[in-house]
Amino acid sequence: MSVRELEPKSVWNHFEDLNEVPRASKKEERVRQFMKDFGARLGLETLEDAIGNVIIKKPATSGMESRETVIMQSHLDMVHQKNSDTQFDFDSEGIRSYIDGDWVKAEGTTLGADNGMGVAAIMAILESKDIPHPAIEALFTIDEETGMTGALNLDGSLLQGKILLNLDTEDDDELCIGCAGGIDTNSEMPINMEPCPEGYTGLKIAITGLKGGHSGMDIILGRANANKIMNRFILDLYDNHGARIVEIDGGSLRNAIPRESFATLALPISEAEMIHDSIADFFEEIYAEYETTDPDMSVEIEDCLCPAEIVSLDDQNKIINSIYAIYNGVFKMSAQIEGLVETSSSLARVIVKDACFKTQSLQRSSVESSKMDIANSVRAALEAVGANVQQGGDYPGWAPNANSPILKETEKIYKEMFNENPKVQACHAGLECGILGDRVPGLDMISFGPTIQAPHSPDERVHIQSVQKFWNYLQEVLKNIPSKN
Repeated sequence: MSVRELEPKSVWNHFEDLNEVPRASKKEERVRQFMKDFGARLGLETLEDAIGNVIIKKPATSGMESRETVIMQSHLDMVHQKNSDTQFDFDSEGIRSYIDGDWVKAEGTTLGADNGMGVAAIMAILESKDIPHPAIEALFTIDEETGMTGALNLDGSLLQGKILLNLDTEDDDELCIGCAGGIDTNSEMPINMEPCPEGYTGLKIAITGLKGGHSGMDIILGRANANKIMNRFILDLYDNHGARIVEIDGGSLRNAIPRESFATLALPISEAEMIHDSIADFFEEIYAEYETTDPDMSVEIEDCLCPAEIVSLDDQNKIINSIYAIYNGVFKMSAQIEGLVETSSSLARVIVKDACFKTQSLQRSSVESSKMDIANSVRAALEAVGANVQQGGDYPGWAPNANSPILKETEKIYKEMFNENPKVQACHAGLECGILGDRVPGLDMISFGPTIQAPHSPDERVHIQSVQKFWNYLQEVLKNIPSKN
């Protein structure tokens, strides 16, 4: 059975069509055209603002003209990640999805269910001829994953809706009413290289198989960070065997927990025979710490030719010490909402190459002052070693409103449909709602979606039955949008 045969067919077929279009963040030209062509083919008013967000407007169905106009919103871009042993070109190939039991997954890459399922559901509503709904403004934003550029630069004058349905939540029993804001803290520092001494040999280390995942939603799970693990290896090998850094390439995306890290080191030939056993022993200690969260973690080592240059010892110490000093993980739990991470930091990238040391990290919090506190602590760790630090991509959180009319209505519908109360929660991820609320003042907002696990990693999967549940629920919510005041 293929993914296209799953129910609801309209949603799954639009999802598969979307997945044939490469749509990396900041490379959305093809998917933007795809959406504009879709709107034009339906004969619907289709707009594109200056930044590249696409808006498709559909009139209300018969009898629904008096209801409030609804903005249905999802983002077009997806996180492009693949396993190191997967041969795949995200710029030219479509995602290869398949059914695995109760789930849809992709072959060695991210699936794009985040936020492709939301986009596909909106497309199905726009194309439908028999689903009752009020006037719809379908808003497809760009570059959500690497800076929320589309939301931040949205031309709000193109929208008249008063209710926003964001379809980017990842548990089908949850109604989201708030989210964390975020800020990127990136650094760059020139480093001194020096000739590799005689009597040295080369060694490559690959740390792979970590779970990774979304650095907001999954940070509470305590998964290993490949950049932090590699740093521990390098310090141990320096202390015990005199190892020196040549290059490091760890992590991949700013908003994903690093799953892999690769390093090239130099060490005295006299230590080479002992190094394999030493690494194996040290790995056993680290694996014991993470065998529950990261059971597939592995380390591979390979002898290589002696490099021409190594990082100076002074700069090596600065690299190791700063990575140790950068906070990574949950920083503070919310005092207001049980079980919610309030503030966190994720060290996403570590690069040592071409006489330069670079880092990328992302700090998140639902409390603005706490967000800046953890971001400034990361800044301080890097500036202390002389790095040039830049902070940007700052976006606000979405403050929960327990008295939201659309929350009351969606709660009621959920309870009537499924005979249980939904989980009304805020999330530790960066939804666009906070920004969109600034760009279109007066919006009443709610976020929901199907169950998606391990987004931002090649383990990403969407639960098949939850897509049907989400689709049925979405139709009922549209049917019950209140009348205009």
